[in-house]
Amino acid sequence: MLTNQFIKRRARNFKRFCKLCLVQLAVQIALILCGKIVRFDLFAAFELALCFCNSDTLALGVDPETASKDACKVEHDLSEETYSKMYDAFLAQSEVDGTVWAIPDLASARAMYYNKDILDAAGVEVPTTWDELKDACEKIKAYDDSLYPWGIDMTTDEGQAAFAYYTWNNGGGFVDDDGNWTLNSEQNVEAIQYAIDLVNSGYTNTDPANDTRYDLQDMFGAGKVAMLIAPNSLPTYIATGGNEVNYGVASIPSNTGESVSAGVMDRFMCFDNDYSDEEKAAITTFFDYFYDDARYTEWVDMEGFLPATKTGGEALAAANEDMASWIDILDSCKFYPTAKAEWADVKQGVINVEQNALLGGDVQELLDDLQSEIAG
Repeated sequence: MLTNQFIKRRARNFKRFCKLCLVQLAVQIALILCGKIVRFDLFAAFELALCFCNSDTLALGVDPETASKDACKVEHDLSEETYSKMYDAFLAQSEVDGTVWAIPDLASARAMYYNKDILDAAGVEVPTTWDELKDACEKIKAYDDSLYPWGIDMTTDEGQAAFAYYTWNNGGGFVDDDGNWTLNSEQNVEAIQYAIDLVNSGYTNTDPANDTRYDLQDMFGAGKVAMLIAPNSLPTYIATGGNEVNYGVASIPSNTGESVSAGVMDRFMCFDNDYSDEEKAAITTFFDYFYDDARYTEWVDMEGFLPATKTGGEALAAANEDMASWIDILDSCKFYPTAKAEWADVKQGVINVEQNALLGGDVQELLDDLQSEIAG
């Protein structure tokens, strides 16, 4: 049986596929207008479209072993001005062996949404630390026991995101600065135990192993969940569902004094079709046109996403006060280590750890087992 979440994901993927086809067509038209008649590589366009549909695809479908043969070094196809606009953290996600193979076209991020009316009624300030979050949950529960103060998704849909939210905001994460797996670090154990304790204290939705991000967003829209971590698309989702919420947006509460958000992006890649220097110059011209601040921010805003460029972010924040907080959050984004070969196993592994911990398993032992399985 197809779930609503499955259908929504497939619908979003199809929309991205259609968008990519239009972008590919736009590139071809731009090249023709520049007087550069190029051959249309349908296979490359289709592979690129597939990559847009799956943010977990390694460097947009490029095998590091054959990357120099399959794709262009995208950093060479951009003007210095356009390349310098990109957020460094976004470019790093497309880097393999010191070379950037793709550039971001748009982004989304995660932040904490809160119901202003509920927090005001419970006498709660917007939490910024883990201690404040726990105290806020306690006060909200005391105000109205029927509410869920905090929303947590530890499902197979986004359980890896929960792992990221808590570990990154406790100084931990999936890997260390050298890219080595550190799944059972002291910070990670403390972080996941903190999240499990929120559940066991009755401060969250009752079934985190089955309540997906969409379930939580529905609960938030209905005024059932007071606070949750969600993407910048949440207001549109709520409005589409016919709900109205007096909400606010804030950085994800942190235990380190510095909030970290989870970033998601789509990316452009140029495939190597033995283009001439003139054709490559036309590609550079197109990207300069596409990433023009005014033009680019208008398109991103229309799509309901966030800009992947620093100058675009500044322009959007200046034009729309409601976006200013999101632009600050973008600069704090981290990303899943999807370029590592073990990522698929790690992604499922951390979800298994969370779900077993919900059943009473020992977090330290569960993460020790996972670290041993992944890193040996």
